[in-house]
Amino acid sequence: MDTRNNQLTLETRARYDRNAPFYDLLTRGSERMLEPGRAELWRRVRGPRVLEVGVGTGRGMAYYRPELAVTAIDFSPRMLAQARQRTAREQITVDLREADVQALPFPDASFDTVIATCVFCSVPDPILGLRELRRVLVLGGQLLLLEHVLSHRPLLSRAMRLLNPLVVRLSGANINRETVENVRRAGFARLHVEDRWLDVVKQIEAAAPSPVSTD
Repeated sequence: MDTRNNQLTLETRARYDRNAPFYDLLTRGSERMLEPGRAELWRRVRGPRVLEVGVGTGRGMAYYRPELAVTAIDFSPRMLAQARQRTAREQITVDLREADVQALPFPDASFDTVIATCVFCSVPDPILGLRELRRVLVLGGQLLLLEHVLSHRPLLSRAMRLLNPLVVRLSGANINRETVENVRRAGFARLHVEDRWLDVVKQIEAAAPSPVSTD
């Protein structure tokens, strides 16, 4: 990663560390809207080797199935601490690790499925992160995302662009990302996209067609 991306990553991590103790409370309203989509996403997981990116406080853990071997990562130590408390409290089996999706500490073709909920709004270089996911997926591996993206409705799109700097400053999340296009640019194939709320919240499913070239 270049120097600017490193700085953005540090700033974003600091925001999530700051918000970690109150994160569930701060996002209670949006989570009510997202929860059905998260449940549906986990129903589609094939596994058995699953990587959850941006585990946060561990809300997705309610949908882990016994036959899945789940590794879950987050780049915020304090968010990960909240997730560890949840695993202890609810006796959940998962391999929790501190890691940045832009530089994953896993060999190529380590996972059958990668899943993430509202993560690529905050990754400083989303293309880099998505290419890393493609790298660690097996040939034909499953990518499952639930993401909020920039609306294509003119008035809503303009409002989201105007508000984005403030939202980033407060939460670390961007509301002007074109995540569907980013998935295509990262080299994924067989994209299937469903709108979950207007054209802002989308469920994205794609496949890793081949190893990423290192040329």
